[in-house]
Amino acid sequence: MRITISQTDYESILDHARKNLPEEACGLVAGQDLSDGTRAINKVYLLTNIDHTNEHFSIDPKDQLKAIKDMRANGLKPLGNWHSHPESPSRPSEEDKRLANDSNASYLILSLMDQNKPVLNAFHVETVDGEKVVRKEELIIV
Repeated sequence: MRITISQTDYESILDHARKNLPEEACGLVAGQDLSDGTRAINKVYLLTNIDHTNEHFSIDPKDQLKAIKDMRANGLKPLGNWHSHPESPSRPSEEDKRLANDSNASYLILSLMDQNKPVLNAFHVETVDGEKVVRKEELIIV
């Protein structure tokens, strides 16, 4: 799967994640699935991590509902979520995998381990024969 995100949306995620340090930041991504198989992110939602920790996140349900209503009002499809890893690499943790229950979602993870070299990757997680299988998706910043 190929995913595109605008430079502006990428910078919004990065800015929100930096402002929330040392906690994980989180949000949702919405857009459309294009006929060529590309998943285009058209809007990024910067939401509140109600866990207020650097080890995991929970999206504020009120924020999530507001974002879903906005997606519907703008003809966008929920494509997945994003969160930051303040102190670890850009890959799903064991908890991320355990909580990844939507096989249609893309999971974007921004690592801020090296403040000067943030890394954003996208992943697909699905359960196969009772095991969580993680595949890295091609992420293009346009």
